[in-house]
Amino acid sequence: MIRKYIGYLFLAACCFGATSCDRDEITPGSNFDTTAPERNAFDQWLLKNYVAPYNIDVKYKWEDIESNLAYDLAPVKTENAIKLSKIVKYVWLEAYDEVAGIDFMRTYVPKQIMLIGSSAYNADTQTEMLGTAEGGMKVMLYNVNYIDNYIQHPEQLNTSYFHVMHHEFSHILHQTKPYSTDFKTITESGYIGSQWEETADSTAHKRGFVTPYAMEQPDEDFAETLSTYITQDQASWDAMLKDCGEEGAQLVTRKLELVKTYMQESWNIDMDELRSVVQRRCSEIHNLDLENIN
Repeated sequence: MIRKYIGYLFLAACCFGATSCDRDEITPGSNFDTTAPERNAFDQWLLKNYVAPYNIDVKYKWEDIESNLAYDLAPVKTENAIKLSKIVKYVWLEAYDEVAGIDFMRTYVPKQIMLIGSSAYNADTQTEMLGTAEGGMKVMLYNVNYIDNYIQHPEQLNTSYFHVMHHEFSHILHQTKPYSTDFKTITESGYIGSQWEETADSTAHKRGFVTPYAMEQPDEDFAETLSTYITQDQASWDAMLKDCGEEGAQLVTRKLELVKTYMQESWNIDMDELRSVVQRRCSEIHNLDLENIN
């Protein structure tokens, strides 16, 4: 009796399943919205100048989930997003194109750049973030609504935006091909973690670091050495070395030579040539049409 009862249950389940399957209807089309989004003139420009050549998604329309929720942030104004997008393309992307070729950038460039209108200010540490990166795939640039204050001063553009871009890009490169472990030994006892936030520039210089942030750990030191050298002209670099004192300057110079060797041997990039191209393009920003989309 028990076997027969179980058999009846199994048969009933099969019949119910067959009946329910018969009532399912397959609707044509997709369950996902495949409608092409509406694009304004700037969106079309980004498709042509960022997506098509580099596969980079530039986000300028506000999306909370894409931003850093730890800060009170404001969206970027479209006119300011246009200006910075044009400058980034000319001074950063095309500088590497000129030196290393566009295929190099297509392969290793971060795939998303997000523009934020306001700064990311940390009241606890009284520090301001100029930019952040997530896993080498996404770069966030802050304070873009104040770009008009910097356009006439290339050194300020470098400090506010391009230092960050070169810094984060160097992380992608050294994570792909590691730099020499000799670099870490030059100022091995000087890495102090988060205490860098309490360190003055002059103190960092005298200990053989180009910036206080370089004192956090070797990877940041490597990235800061590279980005500082590229974005500073020779007069500014010499002034920094003078502030380092003789011993500090020797340490910085030794690290710079290892960075140059790494870039040449690993990526066939002459850092002095790249620096020259970046400096030249910065000086030519005033020739760019930053207002119109064409």
